[in-house]
Amino acid sequence: MKNILKKSKPNKTICLSHKEDADGLCSAALIKEAFGGDSILVDYPGQMDALEKIKDDIMLKKLYICDLGLNKRNQDKFIDIMRELKRKKISITYIDHHDLSQPVINKLNKLKIDVIHDIKECTTVQVYDKYKKKLSNHSRFIAACAAITDYMDDRKKASQLLQIYDRQFTLINATVLTYNIVGHQKDLDYLLYLVDELSDSKYPHQIPNSFEFAQIQVEKLSLMINTIKNSMKKMRNLGYVEIFDSGASGAVNFVLGLSGKNVGVAYKERSDHRIYAVSIRGSKSCKLHLGKIVNDLASDCNGSGGGHKKACGAVIPKPKIKKFLRDFNKKLDR
Repeated sequence: MKNILKKSKPNKTICLSHKEDADGLCSAALIKEAFGGDSILVDYPGQMDALEKIKDDIMLKKLYICDLGLNKRNQDKFIDIMRELKRKKISITYIDHHDLSQPVINKLNKLKIDVIHDIKECTTVQVYDKYKKKLSNHSRFIAACAAITDYMDDRKKASQLLQIYDRQFTLINATVLTYNIVGHQKDLDYLLYLVDELSDSKYPHQIPNSFEFAQIQVEKLSLMINTIKNSMKKMRNLGYVEIFDSGASGAVNFVLGLSGKNVGVAYKERSDHRIYAVSIRGSKSCKLHLGKIVNDLASDCNGSGGGHKKACGAVIPKPKIKKFLRDFNKKLDR
């Protein structure tokens, strides 16, 4: 008598989330706490490659995509992959707070993807708000930390969460978490370890060696100040600098402050992709939506970009970085 082997039913849950900041990791941590499964952390250049691999996973049943904004360059491909996944009966939830056009939202809704999108709250706060019945009380603190690090702690839902805790206690934990993330961008195993610890109701300060790691990163940033002073250049509307020994996101606020301009830009080469990873910040006086401007300009340079009104980023091919800066400066004249 022949043995009849039943095919295993798909049962895997995956959360694909942003690896470069606390909002991405905290979102992944809350999804893990609520639903279990595996976390995959990526930066923006690696987003589509990761999805291409994920769609071939025959055991995949549920996919959560968190804090990974779309742009003109990748949104059509993203929708194509989502369509292919839906044909395989995969449940998909997309949670984000970056600027997203209504036509793209409509296409995702048409595919019966659960779109949770609010530009007024960070992604982790939206994850908490959606799944709080499945989450511990501690997850409120993780969401509050994410809101602080994304400069969105003054928003309605985030501010309500922050009121529960002592502000200084939350600030120091958010800072420690951020510096641990920034200082370990090349150590994916450690970033996944942070997700696991946070999903297990740990405070960032309770994670072994977290203060020591944060201190190392703070020292690196303090040394960067003189480097930025000496190498920073200015255009009419922005200050900019190329970074060689640290992440651009850690330097850009120094550029904004030291330049005296309404917009600061820092960029660092990613030699593996032959691109520059660009971080951009706007001052309180900046009235333009930088994320929308950068989305258009990056696309014109065969790159990609976008983000918030005063904090955004881009991926620009190396030969186009000067064009991007010139065009960006002109757009800021408005």
